[in-house]
Formats: sequence, structure tokens, C-alpha cells
Amino acid sequence: MFELTGKTAVITGASRGIGKAIAVKFASQGANIAFLHYMDEENAVATEKELNEMGIKAKGYECNVADFEASKAAVEQILEDFGEFHILVNNAGITRDMLLLKMGESDFDAVISVNLKGAFNMSKHVYQHFMKKRRGRIINISSIVGLTGNAGQVNYSSAKAGMIGMTKSIAKELGSRNVTVNAIAPGFIKTDMTDKMTEKAREAALEAVPMKRMGQVEDIANTALFLASDEASYITGEVIRIDGGLAM
Repeated sequence: MFELTGKTAVITGASRGIGKAIAVKFASQGANIAFLHYMDEENAVATEKELNEMGIKAKGYECNVADFEASKAAVEQILEDFGEFHILVNNAGITRDMLLLKMGESDFDAVISVNLKGAFNMSKHVYQHFMKKRRGRIINISSIVGLTGNAGQVNYSSAKAGMIGMTKSIAKELGSRNVTVNAIAPGFIKTDMTDKMTEKAREAALEAVPMKRMGQVEDIANTALFLASDEASYITGEVIRIDGGLAM
């Protein structure tokens, strides 16, 4: 079940965190992995080595997904190196959290450019390939704050809400071509970002979660695996919350 042997996945922001967990999960089910990273060479080299040691083909590509031409060139290079691809996971993202009162235009633009425009760029570049092949999976990593909003995250919430609208729109465009497009909305997940929180902030966040614990990156990876598999072939335009009940 959820077998991906013979398929190639393109995953952005996969040198660490949720993206890496998805890459490892896909590789464990036989998928070849082309992953994008930016200014994270040390982790990217380690991730590429780890994936290749799993017996699949893996290669990392340094690319700022917010750059339209650079992301286009990366997709073209992946096609040359791997021959084809079957799955795109738009995971790359950044945060610049602060109240709107203090948020500068550059703080807003940077987050929108990477988190939202980056997903647009990558989806745009794989669109024709998927359409011609009449098959494919696009999985967008959104967030529950794209559904609920969050104080101090106007830029991030806006980008993640935009990804949900993008998901549904592309799903409608490509549904007849057997291409599914879905989004995952993680809640409070243990990552490098949450590790930097103060104990007081962490406890306050957990208090709002009905399950009273943080999620793990593997929780997101497991859902992504399902959505990438043949077993999810009739699911499209969906937003799946992985949040321990936080946003219900």
C-alpha cells in the first residue's frame, strides 16, 4: 500500500524539517527524489547522501523558488536528470513573524514571494508536463493559520490562505487530466522553528491543542505519502488539517 516505486517526486525546501521528512518517507516507498533547497548546503549534502543510501536516486538542487526563471531552470534540469517526474510537493517556506504595526513591506513581500509565489512558480513549471502525461500529484504544504489567521503572522497567514485558493483552482483546471491537487494544513508541529520557542510560549500553544501534544514531521509525511499514492486517486481540491484538533 502507498507504493511509489518507479515514480519521481520533486520536493521544495527538503534539506530539513517537514520537507526532508516527506522526502525520506517517499524514498522508503521506492520513489526517486529531486529536492530543492536554498542557502542550506550542509544539510542538503547530508540529505542527498542519506536518501541515496536508501537505494533510490536522489539529487539536491539549490534554487530560490521565489525566482521564476531559476525555478523554471531547476525543473528543466530535473527533467533532464530524471527523465520525468510524477509528484510535486510545494513545501518551501519562511517566516518573518511580528505584529502588523511593526511589519515592514519587505517582511510581507519576502514571505509572500517564497511561500505563495514559489508554489505558483513550481506549479506553473510542472503544469504542462503533468497535463501532457495525463497524470500527476501536486501537494501543497499550507498551514492551519491559512484557515484561522494568527496574530503576528499577517504575511504567513496570507500566503498560506493563498495556497489553499491556489490548490482548489489548479485542482479544477487539471482534474480532467487525472492530476490531483491537494493541500495539507499542519498545526503545531515539532520542528527547528518550534524548538526555538520559549517554554512559556510552547505551553500556551499546547494548551490550545485538544490532543495536548505537538505533532511530528512524520505525521505530515504520512499524509503526503497517502496523497501521492494511487490510493488517493479520487481526492482533489482537498485541505487536510494535521493539527491535533486545534482548528476544528
